[in-house]
Amino acid sequence: MTLPESASGTRPRRGQAAAAILGAAALATLSAAPAVAATATHQLAGNTRFAFHQPDPAALQQVGSLLAHHDARDAALIAGELLTPQADWFTKGTPAEVRQQVARIVVRDNALRTVPVLVIYNVPGRDCSQYSSGGAVSDSAYRAWIDGFVQGLGSGKAVVVVEPDGLANLPSDCPAAYPGQDIAALTAGRIADIRYAGESVESHDPNAVVYLDAGNSAWHSVGDIADRLTQAGVNDVQGLALNVSNYQYTANSDFYGTWVADCLAYTTTISPGAFGDCPNQYWNGGPPNNWNGVELNRYGVWSETASDPALNTAGITSRYTTMLGGLVPTAHFVVDSSRNGKGPNDMNAYAAAPYNQPAAVVHGLQNGNWCNPPGAGLGVKPTASTGVPLADAYLWVKTVGESDGQCNIAGGARAWDYGAYNPWGWNAAQQAANDPLWGILDPAAGAWFPQQALQLAQNAS
Repeated sequence: MTLPESASGTRPRRGQAAAAILGAAALATLSAAPAVAATATHQLAGNTRFAFHQPDPAALQQVGSLLAHHDARDAALIAGELLTPQADWFTKGTPAEVRQQVARIVVRDNALRTVPVLVIYNVPGRDCSQYSSGGAVSDSAYRAWIDGFVQGLGSGKAVVVVEPDGLANLPSDCPAAYPGQDIAALTAGRIADIRYAGESVESHDPNAVVYLDAGNSAWHSVGDIADRLTQAGVNDVQGLALNVSNYQYTANSDFYGTWVADCLAYTTTISPGAFGDCPNQYWNGGPPNNWNGVELNRYGVWSETASDPALNTAGITSRYTTMLGGLVPTAHFVVDSSRNGKGPNDMNAYAAAPYNQPAAVVHGLQNGNWCNPPGAGLGVKPTASTGVPLADAYLWVKTVGESDGQCNIAGGARAWDYGAYNPWGWNAAQQAANDPLWGILDPAAGAWFPQQALQLAQNAS
């Protein structure tokens, strides 16, 4: 998970001519935007215009530096990223501070006839003490902070994503991160906190659309995450958010989100609590393939007509059709498409020359391929017109260009056996610190990563 650099919601200073150019362009774009059509409560119109995120000062510096070096093409690519609507993250501060920050953004963006995407990311013990660890000091402090967030919202229009990875990475999933503590109590508190956040926004702001984060399609099985979502009150909000800060294909997220919604309908109305009965991405057997199932391959695009059995979803979808018997799911979802244009990086390539990494290292790389994987590209731009019945929007939730973390610090997400492959001539300390896939020390989580920002734009899909 990635903690944005400007997570406090404060407005960074603009120090270059490039900043003024970008700011003027953004205002011109906003001024030309049509009014958002009136919609029913808790629905996003297909022509919803999402709000812009204040550019990172380091991003503006990169644009200015590229222009100074007469690289107008790459400068335009970075500027294009900055002029694409993205979310605002709220990760710290006092209740009064978050109230002021949220109110400022919502009032400003609604006045410009746009809808902000707001991310709540302050739950106690977040991120299993990894790159974006932190959060409120206690459950009571968190709930007071949520109260401030809700007060800042007022009755403004907003999309609210609640606690990325908060349910997918519960304390019970990483007990070693909480030594000497009551893991069961921490887990129960986490679920209760997320429920409080979602229900507080839902009950106080009729114009907010609330989604509880549910990880991604390459993580928990459908039934497992549906169980967690149910405990956290997903049936009392609009639905779930998928792929935040990750790289899974949008099509795969659409299937996964639809199956989670199907599972929620089945386990709420038809067979309450039977989450283990829900078909999932780790075995796709069903009538269309004579029940000859395999695990779906995360490194390809799924479809109901794929000739590759490991990409074909027809078996799973057909089973849900039978299980639901005409019952229509009510949970909707949004997908973070900010960096998934090329899908996830299949680290198996590092088993071949010139890297020749052993199987154990490739396995470690696969597990850590959420952390600044090279080769990624921007995905579909934010839109509330998805063409998928339960997909309310594709959004850029992750702040594009900000690092996921220092991926090789103390082993980190880069388990690498250098062997004879050491083209940089690093000593042991340098090997431990630098990311071997980039050949540099990655910026800290949330800091601007100029090399990755440019590569994302160059690889846009």
